[in-house]
Amino acid sequence: MGFSMQPYGIQSMLKEGHKHLSGLDEAVIKNIDACKQLSTITRTSLGPNGMNKMVINHLDKLFVTNDAATIVNELEVQHPAAKILVLAGKAQQEEIGDGANLTISFAGELLQNAEELIRMGLHPSEIISGYTKAIVKAIEVLDELVEQGSETMDVRSKEQVVFRMRAAVASKQFGQEDVLCSLIADACIQVCPKNPVSFNVDSVRVAKLVGGGLNNSSIVRGLVLKGDAVGTIKRIEKAKVAVFVGGVDTAGTETKGTVLINTAEQLQNYAKTEEAKVEELIKAVADSGAKVIVSGAAVGEMALHFCERYKLMVLKISSKFELRRFCRTTGSIAMLKLSAPNPDDLGHVDSVSVEEIGGSRVTIVRNEEGGNSISTVVLRGSTESILDDLERAVDDGVNTYKAMCRDSRTVPGAAATEIELAKRVKEFSFKETGLDQYAIAKFAESFEMVPKTLAENAGLDAMQIISSLYAGHASGNAKIGIDLENGVCKDVTETKVWDLHVTKFFALKYAADAACTVLRVDQIIMAKPAGGPRRDQQPANDED
Repeated sequence: MGFSMQPYGIQSMLKEGHKHLSGLDEAVIKNIDACKQLSTITRTSLGPNGMNKMVINHLDKLFVTNDAATIVNELEVQHPAAKILVLAGKAQQEEIGDGANLTISFAGELLQNAEELIRMGLHPSEIISGYTKAIVKAIEVLDELVEQGSETMDVRSKEQVVFRMRAAVASKQFGQEDVLCSLIADACIQVCPKNPVSFNVDSVRVAKLVGGGLNNSSIVRGLVLKGDAVGTIKRIEKAKVAVFVGGVDTAGTETKGTVLINTAEQLQNYAKTEEAKVEELIKAVADSGAKVIVSGAAVGEMALHFCERYKLMVLKISSKFELRRFCRTTGSIAMLKLSAPNPDDLGHVDSVSVEEIGGSRVTIVRNEEGGNSISTVVLRGSTESILDDLERAVDDGVNTYKAMCRDSRTVPGAAATEIELAKRVKEFSFKETGLDQYAIAKFAESFEMVPKTLAENAGLDAMQIISSLYAGHASGNAKIGIDLENGVCKDVTETKVWDLHVTKFFALKYAADAACTVLRVDQIIMAKPAGGPRRDQQPANDED
């Protein structure tokens, strides 16, 4: 008779096949380790000289980018602790739309320093209490660093917009920020509503067309639809528009019916009635004054024939989101089925024309006068990946514009703010008694990650840069930052690198929260995974 060990302790309580990790070494240090790995990945992409990552996701789609939000989204992070950092990055991306990299890298740095403290013998709860005090202090200092006079701005002044947007765009597309910023600023200012706080990011669209270069990019007031017009009419100006969601075609009945036809004459009449019906519908649309018909589904042959006869231009937009945007641009109301439209349902366009840009035909819907609803940035570039990356830069720019509409305060960029925070939080740690002071000092040290990373990514000597930054700040100038092009430390008022206060504020807040959340964990209990095939594994295909 085989002797089987009876499970004891926690084993006897949980189902077999579970995993249980507890204690500092197994749980805390392992969690910190996973988070460090994640932040090492994103860190080298920080700043204007950040390196690109090549990520191939499970659908075999290739991403070449240095945008941390995209990288961590596509990485499918499995480890629960590292997921917390990913969520912090996502929160930052949704709140501000920029600064996800700072959030993740800074949280990783905080955890790495926490690990050193744990090895020294501090308890995680003391580290958490120190970090909490430090982040409160850091946010106080951050408010003091705000540039005088930056709290008021005219969101329609291109110069002021570019001034605040430059750093965000440069971190994605270094060297091309001037061209991009002027494009993005123009696009945003065109669609900015009377009350800037209600600016909608969705109002600035991006159309990516392969070919040409960034200098060929342009802005269109209105929509750019990929694809050609359906009929032969390719251009029309100052016209009314009717939008039909259900497609322009003869409707099939829901019930089945049988028609008995005895003579050839009846057969001819049967076909004629259908023709007459379609013509009647199309004529009703033409009589209402509409010159352009937009269909959300297929356009029937016969319907198209009559549209041509009545000189109507026909566009087909299959995506319903695109159709909604079209309605917003033209001010039309989408109708469900083909019928005579009310005059109120019709929209207006200044011009609809089919143009050829770089070998692909696009339909450009312009609406200059009719409200400031939508503008499109037409991006040109040599490959798909470059265009995707440019689109992310535009996205960041537009998000920054939205953030500055709500709060336009700026702080010095180029790591000037971080060094000043490090200096001031370090001074604060000397005034603390108790073990928290070590944690506060480490928190201050973590800020050095930013200048260090910026310098390393630009191929400069990090130690030398950090010491000269400290020297500059000790002499009382809080605006000394790194000038990456010349590899020296300069006042940011000369290099014109300014960051938005909100971006920094939320990035530091989310990073500190994420780090504290990871440190609060002391046991990991994983149940046995459920049976059945894994979600992310496709069933194997047969050879033949």
